[in-house]
Amino acid sequence: GVPLPTLEWYKDSLPISRLKNSRYKVKANGGLQVRGLRPEDSGIFQCFARNDGGEIQMHTVLDVTNIVPTFTQPPTDTTVTDGMTAELTCRVSGAPMPTIMWRKNNQILASGSVQMPRFTLLESGGLQISPVILGDAGNYTCFATNSEGAVNASATLTVWTRTFISLSPEDTTIIKGTMATLKCGATHDSRISISQIYQITFNLNQAIPRLPDEKQNNFYIQCYYSNTIKGYSLSLFSVKSFHYGYVELPHLPQNLQASLNSSDSRLVDLSWVRPFDGNSPILYYIVELSENNSPWKVILSSVDPKVTGIIVSGLTPARTYQFRVCAVNHVGKGQYSAETNRLMLPEEPPSAPPKNIVASGRTNQSIMVQWQPPPESEHNGVLKGYVLRYRLAGLPGDYQNKSITGPEINYCLLKDLIIWTQYEIQVAAFNGAGLGLFSKPVTEYTLQGVPTAPPQNVETEAVNSTTIRYTWNPPPQQFINGINQGYKLLAWPVEFPDTVTKVTITPGFHGATHVGYITGLRKFTKYFTSVLCFTTPGDGPHSPLQLIQTHEDKPGAVGHLSFTEILDTSLRVSWQEPAEKNGIITVKGYQISWEVDNQNGSRVSHTLLNTTWEYKVTGLTSLTTYTIEVAAMTAAGIGQITSSTISSGVPPELPSAPTNLVISNISPRSVTLQFRPGYDGKTSICKWIVEGQVGAMGDEEWIVLYGLENEPNAQVLEVPNLTPYTYYRFRMRQVNIVGSSPFSHASRIIRTLQAPPDIAPASVTVRTASETSLWIRWVPLPDSEYNGMPESVGYKIKFWRAGLLDSVLMRIVNDRLEREMTIEKLEEWTEYELQVQAFNVIGSGPWSELVKGRTRESVPSAPPENVTAEAVSSTKILVMWGPVPEPDQNGLILGYKVLYREKDSDLNSEPKGQVIKDNFTQSVLLSNLRKYVLYEIQILAFTRIGDGVPTTPALLERTKDDTPGPPVRLVFPEVRLRSVRIVWQPPEEPNGMIQGYRVKHSENCGALNTTVIVPSTPSWKEFPSANKKKKIAYLFRYTKKNRKIHGAVAQKVVINSMHSDHPEPPRNLSIPKSDVHARSLTLHWIPGGDGSSPVRYFTIQTRELPDGNWQTRSSSISHEATSCVIERLKPFTSYKLRLKATNDIGDSDFSTETGNVTTLQDVPGEPPNVVAITPHTTTSILVQWQPPRKDSINGVLLGYRIYYRELQYESGSVLDSKSVANPSALRAELTPQSSFKTVSNSSLTEYELTQLKKYRRYEVLMTAYNIIGESPSSSPLEVFVGEAAPAMAPQNIQVSPLTASQLEITWDPPPVETQNGNIQGYKIYYWESESQDETEKVKILFLPETIMRLKNLTSYTAYTISVSAFNAAGDGPRSEPRQDKTHQAAPSAPSSMTFSEVTTTTLNVSWGEPTLTNGILQGYRVVYEPLEPVQGVSKVVTVDITGNRSHWLKVRDLSREVTYSFKVQARTIAFGQELQANITTGPKQGAPGSPGEIFVSKSSSGLTIQWAEGASGDGPTTGYIIEARPSDEGLWDTFVKGISPGATSHTVSLDRLKQGVSYEFRIIAVNEHGYGEPSVSSTAVSAQSETPFYEEWWFLLVMALSSLILILLVVFGLVLHGQSKKYKSCSTVNSGKTVSNVGESVTLDNGGFTALELNSRHLNVKSNFCKKNGTRYSGYTRSPPRPSPGGLHYSDEDLCSKYNGAVLTESTILTEKPTEISESEATDSDYEDDLPKHSFVNHYMSDPTYYNSWKRQQKGLKQVGAYGGYEECAAGEVEPYYQTVITTQSTGGVYTPTGQPAPGSRTPVTGFSSFV
Repeated sequence: GVPLPTLEWYKDSLPISRLKNSRYKVKANGGLQVRGLRPEDSGIFQCFARNDGGEIQMHTVLDVTNIVPTFTQPPTDTTVTDGMTAELTCRVSGAPMPTIMWRKNNQILASGSVQMPRFTLLESGGLQISPVILGDAGNYTCFATNSEGAVNASATLTVWTRTFISLSPEDTTIIKGTMATLKCGATHDSRISISQIYQITFNLNQAIPRLPDEKQNNFYIQCYYSNTIKGYSLSLFSVKSFHYGYVELPHLPQNLQASLNSSDSRLVDLSWVRPFDGNSPILYYIVELSENNSPWKVILSSVDPKVTGIIVSGLTPARTYQFRVCAVNHVGKGQYSAETNRLMLPEEPPSAPPKNIVASGRTNQSIMVQWQPPPESEHNGVLKGYVLRYRLAGLPGDYQNKSITGPEINYCLLKDLIIWTQYEIQVAAFNGAGLGLFSKPVTEYTLQGVPTAPPQNVETEAVNSTTIRYTWNPPPQQFINGINQGYKLLAWPVEFPDTVTKVTITPGFHGATHVGYITGLRKFTKYFTSVLCFTTPGDGPHSPLQLIQTHEDKPGAVGHLSFTEILDTSLRVSWQEPAEKNGIITVKGYQISWEVDNQNGSRVSHTLLNTTWEYKVTGLTSLTTYTIEVAAMTAAGIGQITSSTISSGVPPELPSAPTNLVISNISPRSVTLQFRPGYDGKTSICKWIVEGQVGAMGDEEWIVLYGLENEPNAQVLEVPNLTPYTYYRFRMRQVNIVGSSPFSHASRIIRTLQAPPDIAPASVTVRTASETSLWIRWVPLPDSEYNGMPESVGYKIKFWRAGLLDSVLMRIVNDRLEREMTIEKLEEWTEYELQVQAFNVIGSGPWSELVKGRTRESVPSAPPENVTAEAVSSTKILVMWGPVPEPDQNGLILGYKVLYREKDSDLNSEPKGQVIKDNFTQSVLLSNLRKYVLYEIQILAFTRIGDGVPTTPALLERTKDDTPGPPVRLVFPEVRLRSVRIVWQPPEEPNGMIQGYRVKHSENCGALNTTVIVPSTPSWKEFPSANKKKKIAYLFRYTKKNRKIHGAVAQKVVINSMHSDHPEPPRNLSIPKSDVHARSLTLHWIPGGDGSSPVRYFTIQTRELPDGNWQTRSSSISHEATSCVIERLKPFTSYKLRLKATNDIGDSDFSTETGNVTTLQDVPGEPPNVVAITPHTTTSILVQWQPPRKDSINGVLLGYRIYYRELQYESGSVLDSKSVANPSALRAELTPQSSFKTVSNSSLTEYELTQLKKYRRYEVLMTAYNIIGESPSSSPLEVFVGEAAPAMAPQNIQVSPLTASQLEITWDPPPVETQNGNIQGYKIYYWESESQDETEKVKILFLPETIMRLKNLTSYTAYTISVSAFNAAGDGPRSEPRQDKTHQAAPSAPSSMTFSEVTTTTLNVSWGEPTLTNGILQGYRVVYEPLEPVQGVSKVVTVDITGNRSHWLKVRDLSREVTYSFKVQARTIAFGQELQANITTGPKQGAPGSPGEIFVSKSSSGLTIQWAEGASGDGPTTGYIIEARPSDEGLWDTFVKGISPGATSHTVSLDRLKQGVSYEFRIIAVNEHGYGEPSVSSTAVSAQSETPFYEEWWFLLVMALSSLILILLVVFGLVLHGQSKKYKSCSTVNSGKTVSNVGESVTLDNGGFTALELNSRHLNVKSNFCKKNGTRYSGYTRSPPRPSPGGLHYSDEDLCSKYNGAVLTESTILTEKPTEISESEATDSDYEDDLPKHSFVNHYMSDPTYYNSWKRQQKGLKQVGAYGGYEECAAGEVEPYYQTVITTQSTGGVYTPTGQPAPGSRTPVTGFSSFV
């Protein structure tokens, strides 16, 4: 620390230096070394470090646990007399504590487990032998043992024969001053010799007790005090004559009289009679007095012994006094005289003025004066009040007086004073005797006011067209009413009175003429002008208005220059009047000039009338560029020129947009924009306009950021006034006289650099939060003012004690949206100044305006200082203390509390207290204390908030001892004919250290003839009885003796009867209603029989109902009592009571229980617990509480009372006035009156206090009450009224989508009456409707606007929005939620892409749905191409798939061992992101080889395909597939799959093939690596049956009947459907550029195979490469079931001549209707070859809805009977399968399935994908 701290060590709270232990040594480094460790070294060690800045401490605990035993006091040789008690010492130390054992001659005499009679092991380790006999002499050894070792030591005990007096002295009378000889004979031990000398020495300084004349085998000499015979106990060793001289203490002075002095009322005359001097001359007298019953104190300590009267001075008026006197001689101080009667001195006016006078200006016409009372010793009576007088300072004049009739009021507000005037103020106190002294004058100004007179001699004149000059003289000094802060020059246009221009001028010398100027005014404008003077409180009146007009000036530019009627040699120029005429346009008001561009010598000028706004320029040269200028004129000259260029004969046009925007020099607030100007439209550019998108780049609006005029050749411009750290995108346009160009292309997106915040947080307010904290609040910066990364934005709060700028502290808030903070750990009752600033990663912004706040008054944080306690008697303790240190008072000290309790009492018991209700009394006399009891005493100070810290540790003080009370519970458990045994308990009031007991007894209650002295430790004694008769009554009296005297006597009667018994229980227990109170009751009873033995005491027990246990209330009730008061009961609680009696034999049975008795109600013991006090509206607060504990209500709770009062110290201007050094000064600002509201419903726990004043701080406390009264009050809480959160939510919430990522929310504010203050902003809560917990966010609008755009939302997502308003007090309730959905947007990329069934020419590609669909998925686009050209040709195939149900595509036109790139996009309203993956066609490494030669055999019902097994590759063959194709150049496609690996043949039905079509087949083996090399294709086999069915007879019959029906149907169809042909005809093929409108329909049957009609989905195929006899179609997703070869049939008639396998357009679209393709889409091709005549296309679609809705309807196509059922077939529930895309030429026909596919053929084989 600085300065270097000092170190001090403590052990058990005592400084090491005070222990003076040489084994403790503080080392140089500050450590503490303990040498020679001992058990007593155990304890708590503390190290304190102190310097001027304070102190800190650390502590540790030293526990000495293991030490070898050592003797601290070994046994020593001892000599005793027989019959006495011998003690051999043996004190050891060690750890663990050693065990002690004593031996004599190997015999164990005493140890922890063994003890011989007469031998006692003492706690100290010593050995006690009692009584000692002669045989006990010898050697004794003490053994000490613990776990660390053992030691022993020995000593010798010598026993002498007792010396006794064989010749007793005779009674002798001794006369003072004479010689006396006493004779005494003694018998003694032969080992010693004695001299017969007897000597008695008196010590007269000690009182010698008088012993009664009692003899019991003991020798006594009677001694009588003061001229009587003195008796002494005698132990004689010799006889010798002695001389006895007698002196004593002086006697007490007699007849002490006190009276007022006749000449001075502050003097007292004392007189007394000289006392007996005690045979020693009196040295002096001591006079003591007691003031107002305070403890006695010496006022005169050495009064001349010759006088018997004296005058006492230095007394205080209006106080009572008692006096006493004592004499002092050589022996000592005698007894005090009797006290005089109490003497009251007459009252006098206060002899001292009030102190600590403080005056402070409250307003401009009032001063607050505060003071403290005069010292109490100077009151000279009871203060009645104060008189305050005041007058103008420095002026002779009479005082004005103001009386305050109340000594407790120590403040006064002087009103109706003169503004800004110094006053002289004095205060005096008065009592019943009159007015005291006035204080020294204090001076103070009233606060400043506003001037009441305007400046004088004001003159104004226009200096030029924009400046006015002012001259004036100050107002008269007496009318300024404060310190002149300056002048304000005012000017405003006559036509616009709200547009006031102000200029502030600092004041000069008061008598001087002031001059000032206002510049920047409008030209040639009439202004009203005025001047005013102002002070700190505000502005004074302004001077009379003067009208002045600024000078005329040159006009501004003419408006809207344009050209019309443009011919080769002439044109017409038009314009408008200047917007800023700046004067009167002259008659010849316009000048027009023109010249050939860049030829100055060709200039021609004309002046025109001011009413002319157009002019026809003639004499121009054709096709020549001219510069034409127009300007207006006033008397001041030609104004600003407006010019433009134009070519004669060439009309100007709109310009084109600028190009090549380049951004450079990016700074926080500007960028440089370079561009290439666009076409100027044959005239000059008059303006450049820059627009920008600001913020997140999405759908933001374009706004104008900057415009540059009159720079026609600009190519670079700087865009200023940008917002730091903000995204921008710019675009430009250029403007000529014709108009504006289109916008340029947008620039790149840039972000300006970061910068510190430009503004400070707004609306900074501070409120008191608690005694040690302030709550500061501010309006956070809007997002647009962050000027940097939002994550780095925060706030700094700096604060310091008012007037102490050197102690500035800082708090940092890192949350940019935080708008409040509680600053903790402040000092209580202290004013602070605070400021707030915003910061980001670049730096800090400006500080806010300074605000002030004061912490709340608190309880004192330290106890009073210099606390002392002194016992002044056996029942009184004087406690004195000093004040609480000023920094720890924490408010106005209202008084002190002295807490005290007995040290040995229950720690849970409440201490007693004495309250001093003023802050100047600093002593109290505690009375009615118990005698000789150790008390714990604590002092604390309290404020209005509560009690402060008590003194710690508590002071310990014991009252003085006194005579003890009687022993209790005396019983005689053994009563015999000759003896009785007495048992008793110590007195309840010992009043000192018990030294013993004295017991007296007598027979038959006669004279007390026997006395027994009993030590203090035994509690029983056995007494013999000389009388052997039965039933003799003995009277016993016993007292307790302390060091003072024997105490009160307890007297009991005992009868020595042998026929006693237990007593009978008491009866007739009763409790009268009048004896029942809240906390006590009185029990009455009738005693029962005593059982022939006197009843000694009664015991009372109580039981709390319903389920309490019996508890003993008192066990020492007198045997003579018949009633008892039971105290310390609980109020309003039911009890039962019972009673028993006790005699010498024992206890009686308990009496019959009383009935239920309920104590009365009492006031509640504790207040309700106030949970919260919060503003509810701007004029009400809500008080919430918890009821008191049930056991503290003490009755039936009726309700609560809420007390509240307005606190003035924050509502007025006191905090803005001059600071008050005295922290108690603001106490005077509290309104003394309180109001209260009664809550009569005890079940309520909240209540609203209404009709409070706005912007006031209130103090609130509560009490609970029952029928008896109110509980103590709760701790006061403070609340600020005037600010409450809005009570209702915003109204009419409207949500509308703007874009895919933006929603616009509008609302109406809450109703005005529910706003509870100014709305500072709104909070918009929004979340995705389906997941509120995970997605809820809040947007805060720190402006009272009612519209908000939510940006960066998720596309096509339903959002729920709720709005709440907030003000300075907090947030209001949320509105009802509203819902809406954002627009659709492009989706994200598909989630995955996989490949399966990859052969040498085909594969299946599938993909997952996009993670973010951002709308309704309309379909997908698949694009694939080889990574490298195949045979020099690279083609890109684009396939558009409509619908979202199919996520796969079958591709069949691939090349062997070529790597392809596949890209997939999803589409909503637009295509989204691509997902790209690579795949290489087969065969893969390790795949099987080609199967052997294939052979196909045909039968009447089917085809059998046989093959030989080929090489298995790198793994076993897992199966085979069969591919087939029409023999006329069709594409290979899977026909059968899932053939077992062991098979070498497979048979298919001819029904699966199309009749009349020839097919080729090949086999592919499959293993774990994929599809292998295909086999060589088989020879073509026809699917034609051996016997055509049309040759059968039945077919001919059917055909005849069918023909008849068909004819009828055709005729009927021609009538009804003549117009439908165009929907079934094929498209015409044109030569040249080809347009192909394909109307191919595909019908899917139950087996999932295809016919050729597509009915409801669109399949768009685009290609950027076309080749003769080779084009492409595509489909998607999972593999379809393959047809069997028997079901294949091909015929040229199956294809219309206008449908071909090779479509040579770039875009091919398969649609339901050919007319749905537009011409623009269909002609997007640059390939012009002729179409081939034949091709083969197969489409496989996965949607089950296709199965029964698509059918082939080709015009002129023959219907084959075997397939007629496909036109109206019903769809079954089948699995989806892959579509097929063919892009190579085919000459084959169509697969037509006639049956179900082979088992397992529906699911594609997975696991063969390859990603590159």
